[in-house]
Amino acid sequence: MLPSVQPILFGLNHLLSQAGWARDRLKSYAGRQAKLSLGPVVLNLTISSDGLFTSTVDGSDNPDVSIALPADAPFRLLQGGVAEVMKAAQVTGAADMADALGFVLRNLRWDAEEDLSKIVGDIAAHRIVRGTESFVAWQKDAATRLSENLSEYLLHENPQLVNTGEFHTFSDEVAALRAAVDALEKRLTPHQ
Repeated sequence: MLPSVQPILFGLNHLLSQAGWARDRLKSYAGRQAKLSLGPVVLNLTISSDGLFTSTVDGSDNPDVSIALPADAPFRLLQGGVAEVMKAAQVTGAADMADALGFVLRNLRWDAEEDLSKIVGDIAAHRIVRGTESFVAWQKDAATRLSENLSEYLLHENPQLVNTGEFHTFSDEVAALRAAVDALEKRLTPHQ
């Protein structure tokens, strides 16, 4: 296994350790193999009897399920697009296992508050997580408002952009004018 794959395996197992429902769903596939690919990074995994992943050393050429994630998956994941990443994934192999594995991967969530509470305590962890969530929501709101204000400025106050509706109207008028010019040209051209 590549050294860079070890942290990914650790991270997946950490998420699974926080989600009993996910381990329960995977336990019935104990001993079966899955291959997760993201460009040059390939995880050859075996599902253990406790519902966690172990590394498949031999990198079997015949896994029960293969999931190839799109190249931009890390960026989509950072933006919270787990479902979008899984929709774009190419899945082959045993349908029942692919369905279970896909469901687990789509619905795994990190319980940051649980991990943080082990370091700073429950109350502080709760406040830090809620504060971070509020900050992120504020950032998203600020970015949305900025883009709306910028677009309004560029459309109305200092017209640098054209409204979509106005563009389509202009395009239709140009097409009608072109048709009228073509018709006029045909009438003015002498017939030979």
